[in-house]
Amino acid sequence: MKSLMSPSCPTALSRPLRRCAATLCATLALCVLVLAPPASAMEIEGVRFDEAARLGGKELLLNGTGLRSVFVIKGYVAGLYLPERARNATVALATRGPKRLQLRLLREVDSATFVKALNEGLRENHSELQMNVLADRVAQLEQTMNQVGTARRGDIINFDFTPEGGTIVALNGIPRGQAIPGEDFYQAVLRIFLGEHPVDRSLKRGLLGG
Repeated sequence: MKSLMSPSCPTALSRPLRRCAATLCATLALCVLVLAPPASAMEIEGVRFDEAARLGGKELLLNGTGLRSVFVIKGYVAGLYLPERARNATVALATRGPKRLQLRLLREVDSATFVKALNEGLRENHSELQMNVLADRVAQLEQTMNQVGTARRGDIINFDFTPEGGTIVALNGIPRGQAIPGEDFYQAVLRIFLGEHPVDRSLKRGLLGG
C-alpha cells in the first residue's frame, strides 16, 4: 500500500503546492485579524475604554470593565488597569506595581453619597482591626472626595496607585488632595470592588474580565 505522503499518491500535495496553500492560509488569517471588530469588552454603556494606560512609567493593560447599577439606575462604568491581566480577585489584589481603577460617571453623584458608599464598601470587606489600621488614611480619602465635590455625568475619576507615590485621586485628569501612602490602602480600596462582599457582583465579574 502506498503511503499518503508518497509523491506518487494523487492525494498528496507537491512541495510548491504546499507552500502556496500555506501562504494562502496565512493571508486569510491576516485578513480575519484586520477585519475583525474590536473586542466588545472595550465599550460598555456607550463608554469606550482605552486598551492600555501609562502610569508610573509603565504600561497597564485593561483587565476588564463593568457597570455599577442599583435596580434600573445606572451609576457608573468602571475599568481596571493592571501590569498583567488577572482573572482571579486574589491575584489582581496581590499584583505588584502601578494600578488604575477608572470610574466613568453615568449620573450626577455628590461627594457625601460617594464617601458613604466608599465607607460602606470598606467596612463590608475589612475587619474592625483592619479598619483601625486604615482609619487615618480613610479620613484622608474622605477629605479628597470632598475636594472632588459633585461629580457629573461624563466625568472621569481615576484611583491611581504607584509604589513610589501611593494613591492619587484625579478628576478629569486633575489630581485632588494629597497622595495617600501604602499599597495596603490601595488594596483596601480595590476590595470595595473585588472583595468577598463587593459593591456589585456583576461589576466584580466584569473587572476580572468575566
